[in-house]
Amino acid sequence: MSRVLFVGLFLLLISLFLHWRFLSVTRAPARFARTADVLLVVLWLCATIGFGSGVVLDPSWARVPAFVGLTWLAVVLYLFLGTVLVGLVCTVLRVASRAMGRDSAALRLRVSRVGSAMVAVVSVSAVAYGLVEASTPRVTNTVVALGGLPPEFEGLRVALVSDIHAGPTRGAGFVRTVVDSVNAQNPDVVLLDGDLIDGTVDLVGADLDPLRELRAPSGVFAVSGNHEFYAGDGGEWLDFWSTLGIDVLRNERTTLTRGDGAIDIAGINDATAPAPYEPDLIEALNGIETDRFVLLMAHQPKQALEASDLGVDLQVSGHTHAGQIWPLRYLVPLQQPSVEGLDTIDNTTLYTTRGAGAWGPPVRVAAPPEISMLELTRG
Repeated sequence: MSRVLFVGLFLLLISLFLHWRFLSVTRAPARFARTADVLLVVLWLCATIGFGSGVVLDPSWARVPAFVGLTWLAVVLYLFLGTVLVGLVCTVLRVASRAMGRDSAALRLRVSRVGSAMVAVVSVSAVAYGLVEASTPRVTNTVVALGGLPPEFEGLRVALVSDIHAGPTRGAGFVRTVVDSVNAQNPDVVLLDGDLIDGTVDLVGADLDPLRELRAPSGVFAVSGNHEFYAGDGGEWLDFWSTLGIDVLRNERTTLTRGDGAIDIAGINDATAPAPYEPDLIEALNGIETDRFVLLMAHQPKQALEASDLGVDLQVSGHTHAGQIWPLRYLVPLQQPSVEGLDTIDNTTLYTTRGAGAWGPPVRVAAPPEISMLELTRG
């Protein structure tokens, strides 16, 4: 919770700076300035509700103001980046004009005003696009060639769903959309790779009820993400998922058979899960046959570093959202070995899905949400 408060305070300070900056650049009339002051207070009140929705506030009433407030934070991000860019341009003009012995004050004022107007238009437009982009996850199809796959499992269709983040801004209707899209693909197996929620079981649990309608002949499996542990005891969430007919893998594995062939699906808790839920891949693989094909569910791509050392053939992950809001994707490699899609970590094939939902702002820019359909083949 202290991390949330720190981020909230930081964003508030940026918002106040932008508020002052845009009002001063435009030389807004007093009446307009007062209206803008009131609007800023309302938007930040909505953002505060967004931080608490699903955790301490009931989303049944908090979801609408939360949607507005958290969307505002995405606008703040682009306003801030754009303002920094305009400031850099003005600084370059000032330095260059001094070097040439000229006065650039009038030019810098015009650049500042025109640039600020453009920043405002682009910021609102980008977020509006991002709202539409985030509203409906698209189904993507990827063929994954795996040398160790038993011939009996040739063409196995795997539906990979991660990062729904039901709660603050998305409810049961969004979850049902995801479920309907998955079922329409007729997958052989469904893998739910964590961060399905943001909030507590009491306030958000009902939003996941559509998950009980997932259908796959080889089963529906799930592992925890980091967000399951943010609002309290993540174990309570894992227990709740089990009541929805989901096979929850808690540092354990299960075996799928087809004819004479068999593969193991292993699942471990998130890399940041607290005691007593720490991830334990060694325990999950304990007693496994050395030549058995292993598909590992692990929420964070970086868990593939250990998986490769222990002989895992394929790991599926989420967590990154592919950055969710451009240009944040360029920060992902600072923490994770893969941003999205197929990759290879030593001897392990890794697939990282962009995720079906959105965390915080219900916005995605240049990182569309996805339901990943993987077709496993021998290669």
